[in-house]
Amino acid sequence: MTRTTPRRTALISGAGIAGSALAYWLNRYGFAVTVVEKSGALRDGGYPIDVRGTALEVVRRMGILPRLREAHIDLRRLTFLDGDGAEVASVDPHALTGGVAGQDVEVRRGDLTGALYAAVRDDVEFLFNDSVATLDQSGRGVDVTFSGGATRTFDMVFGADGLHSRTREFLFGTEERFHRYLGYCFAGFTMSNTFGLSHETVLWNTPGRAAALYAVGDNEEVHAFLNFARPEQPLDAFRKPRAQRALVAEVFADAGWEVPGMLAAMNDADDLFFDAVSQIRMPHWSSGRVALVGDAAYAPSFLTGQGSSLALVGAYMLAASLADRDHEAGFGAYERDTREFVTLNQDQVGEGDAALFPTTDRALEQRNEMLRGLAGAEPAAAGRPAHSALTLPPTRPR
Repeated sequence: MTRTTPRRTALISGAGIAGSALAYWLNRYGFAVTVVEKSGALRDGGYPIDVRGTALEVVRRMGILPRLREAHIDLRRLTFLDGDGAEVASVDPHALTGGVAGQDVEVRRGDLTGALYAAVRDDVEFLFNDSVATLDQSGRGVDVTFSGGATRTFDMVFGADGLHSRTREFLFGTEERFHRYLGYCFAGFTMSNTFGLSHETVLWNTPGRAAALYAVGDNEEVHAFLNFARPEQPLDAFRKPRAQRALVAEVFADAGWEVPGMLAAMNDADDLFFDAVSQIRMPHWSSGRVALVGDAAYAPSFLTGQGSSLALVGAYMLAASLADRDHEAGFGAYERDTREFVTLNQDQVGEGDAALFPTTDRALEQRNEMLRGLAGAEPAAAGRPAHSALTLPPTRPR
């Protein structure tokens, strides 16, 4: 059949989970899609992430669920320790996550982004080692200047560029306006697996501090996390890697268990990631011909375990809303049909009340009592309502 109208053009900033999923669905609905990514290639490996609830249906409709099931990590045990390193409880992970045993998928982040990229790379233009330098909207489209110097015009532009989104800053102003700090900071890195850990996580706690070792398999490395409560954000440390290491070392200076070795490994790590635990809360996710998706619009924080799932569901809903609508009506439908689901999932955690990271002796003991009650419990038969609170609209024909 001869196409009588030109394909609508779309630029997506960011080739992560939200960006690649959105590229897939926009292409499915007839858009000519370009994805720009500042990195030179997709990031491989990475920490484990969950796909559960409504998001499982998204990846099923994309045809990548079998590949993700093959890459499933199968975390089998979650062990909690007290400040002296003694075991408090060992529980089935599903008993805490609200996920569903045998259905939910947990994979390395790189396995998910790799599956998404493979599903769309032959149909979508990817521009690596580049980024958006300027955006200028007009009645006819969005004029984009790339950092590499090229200029192009698109019918629509989408920001899928993460928690610290430049697209959001272009449109709506500084991140501080929408950033909701949840009272914690964390450092993540990889280190040698000298602990004999396999398919399990071990979590050490004292009030306001936590150290975790996450073994995704029988690998030689483990993912290490150091999380701590802090009333105010350490703004200076965000810009200075040396200050990040110094701050974490100071907070955990007197910690026991394996923490001294973790601090030593952190100082030598070349993949240290340090950030505040926070959410993005915005009154609107679009302006003119530009819209945001995933963490750029509604980062829920890792404490909810729903960041990747919100990115997948948001991308599906955004593309479906534009399948037979112009940008103005489509963006309105996207917000109307998706916001309740987003808010419900973001509300799973509030400031300073993360269940796994108590900040007082009393809260820690209450959490430990809860964990002892869960020890030996059967995996959940159904997920928490927030994970599955949205029924996807049917996939529309082209």
